[in-house]
Amino acid sequence: MSAFASLKLVTAKRPQNLAPVVQRRNKLSNQLFEQIALAKSFAEGTQYAPTRMRRVKDKETGERKTVEAIKRVKAWWFTAENGRVCLQVRYGTKVLELAKGKNSIEVGRDAELVAVLETVKKCVEAGELDAQIDAASAAVRERFKP
Repeated sequence: MSAFASLKLVTAKRPQNLAPVVQRRNKLSNQLFEQIALAKSFAEGTQYAPTRMRRVKDKETGERKTVEAIKRVKAWWFTAENGRVCLQVRYGTKVLELAKGKNSIEVGRDAELVAVLETVKKCVEAGELDAQIDAASAAVRERFKP
């Protein structure tokens, strides 16, 4: 009991669920984190291959087991017709409309891509894109209604 007495005991309440706006913001922030890592590896000339755990069924025995698989991450940027790099922010498969009629950010060079992605991530975490995220989330929810 002496080791237990050396610990600091407190009364704590587990936090309830996060607000839906915060959950959507966190989802987009996590996606931006992966895009930043992908852009950094692209700039360094290395391959970015995050892994995730998947459950697969063994064909011989029929039992399910967990294996590590490479997660496919698709780049959000592309080279436009004018030769400049453009970035489209996505929520799931939906491209966010960042301003009225504008859905992409012109980056310019590949070297500026990481800085632009980090700026977008700060904007998302500050809540500046909440209206656009809500619109994209509503569009995704509409597809699931019968």
